[in-house]
Amino acid sequence: MTGLPYFDLTGRVAIVTGGATGIGRGIAEGLAEAGADIVIGSRRLEKCAEACREIGRRTGVQTLPLAVDVKNADGAEKFVDDIVKAMGHIDILVNNAGVIDEKPILEMEEADWDLMLDTNLKGVFTLSRAVVRRMVERNKGGKIINVASIAGIIAWPKMAAYCASKGGCIQLTKVMALEWARYDIQANAILPGYFLTPMSADFVGSDEGQQAVKSHIPMRRAARIDEIKGVAVLLASQGSSFITGASFAVDGGQACR
Repeated sequence: MTGLPYFDLTGRVAIVTGGATGIGRGIAEGLAEAGADIVIGSRRLEKCAEACREIGRRTGVQTLPLAVDVKNADGAEKFVDDIVKAMGHIDILVNNAGVIDEKPILEMEEADWDLMLDTNLKGVFTLSRAVVRRMVERNKGGKIINVASIAGIIAWPKMAAYCASKGGCIQLTKVMALEWARYDIQANAILPGYFLTPMSADFVGSDEGQQAVKSHIPMRRAARIDEIKGVAVLLASQGSSFITGASFAVDGGQACR
């Protein structure tokens, strides 16, 4: 990284929730390739461990797999404590863990709504609060990256809870930016559109999915996982030292429609 020192993450410790697969995995790989040591957290420890082994073997950075349920505030605090004990400090938090479901409002149960909001929005609040307390104590700044969605700015039928959670995440990011600027902590959001992930592969590969992609995305294709890496490294690095409260759509132009 000698040619681009402002993107060098050597010596930094980055947490990526939901980082074992999909977009989170792409972000974890990108940060590791830039030199950051990586903590991957999700509810499935075996998946975290597998991802950490592969990333560590390929990049040579230190990795740490940990189980965490971001909906549980006590669990989030323990998760952060365990990371600090093992890694010494935390520089970067990527809130990527999330759930998605499609259901018309009139068919939704309260539990459907609660699961989506508790995971996609409350989880971001809970874990960020726990991490930033440690960042403030350390007094060396930090980076918060919230993975929202273009569903936070575009309304889709049958996705009321998901759209609400992601719209809330974008607004929460702005408040984080305002409150934490005094501590040299930048908070920004990434808004992915259609990505080729294990979860989306069946839909994107179907006739309906291909029609949706070609109709709604000016670039007429879904994104590859590696296409999330650049913006993640930017927002995790000194390259974004004067960027905070911003949202970056990675969607092939879909939000321009």
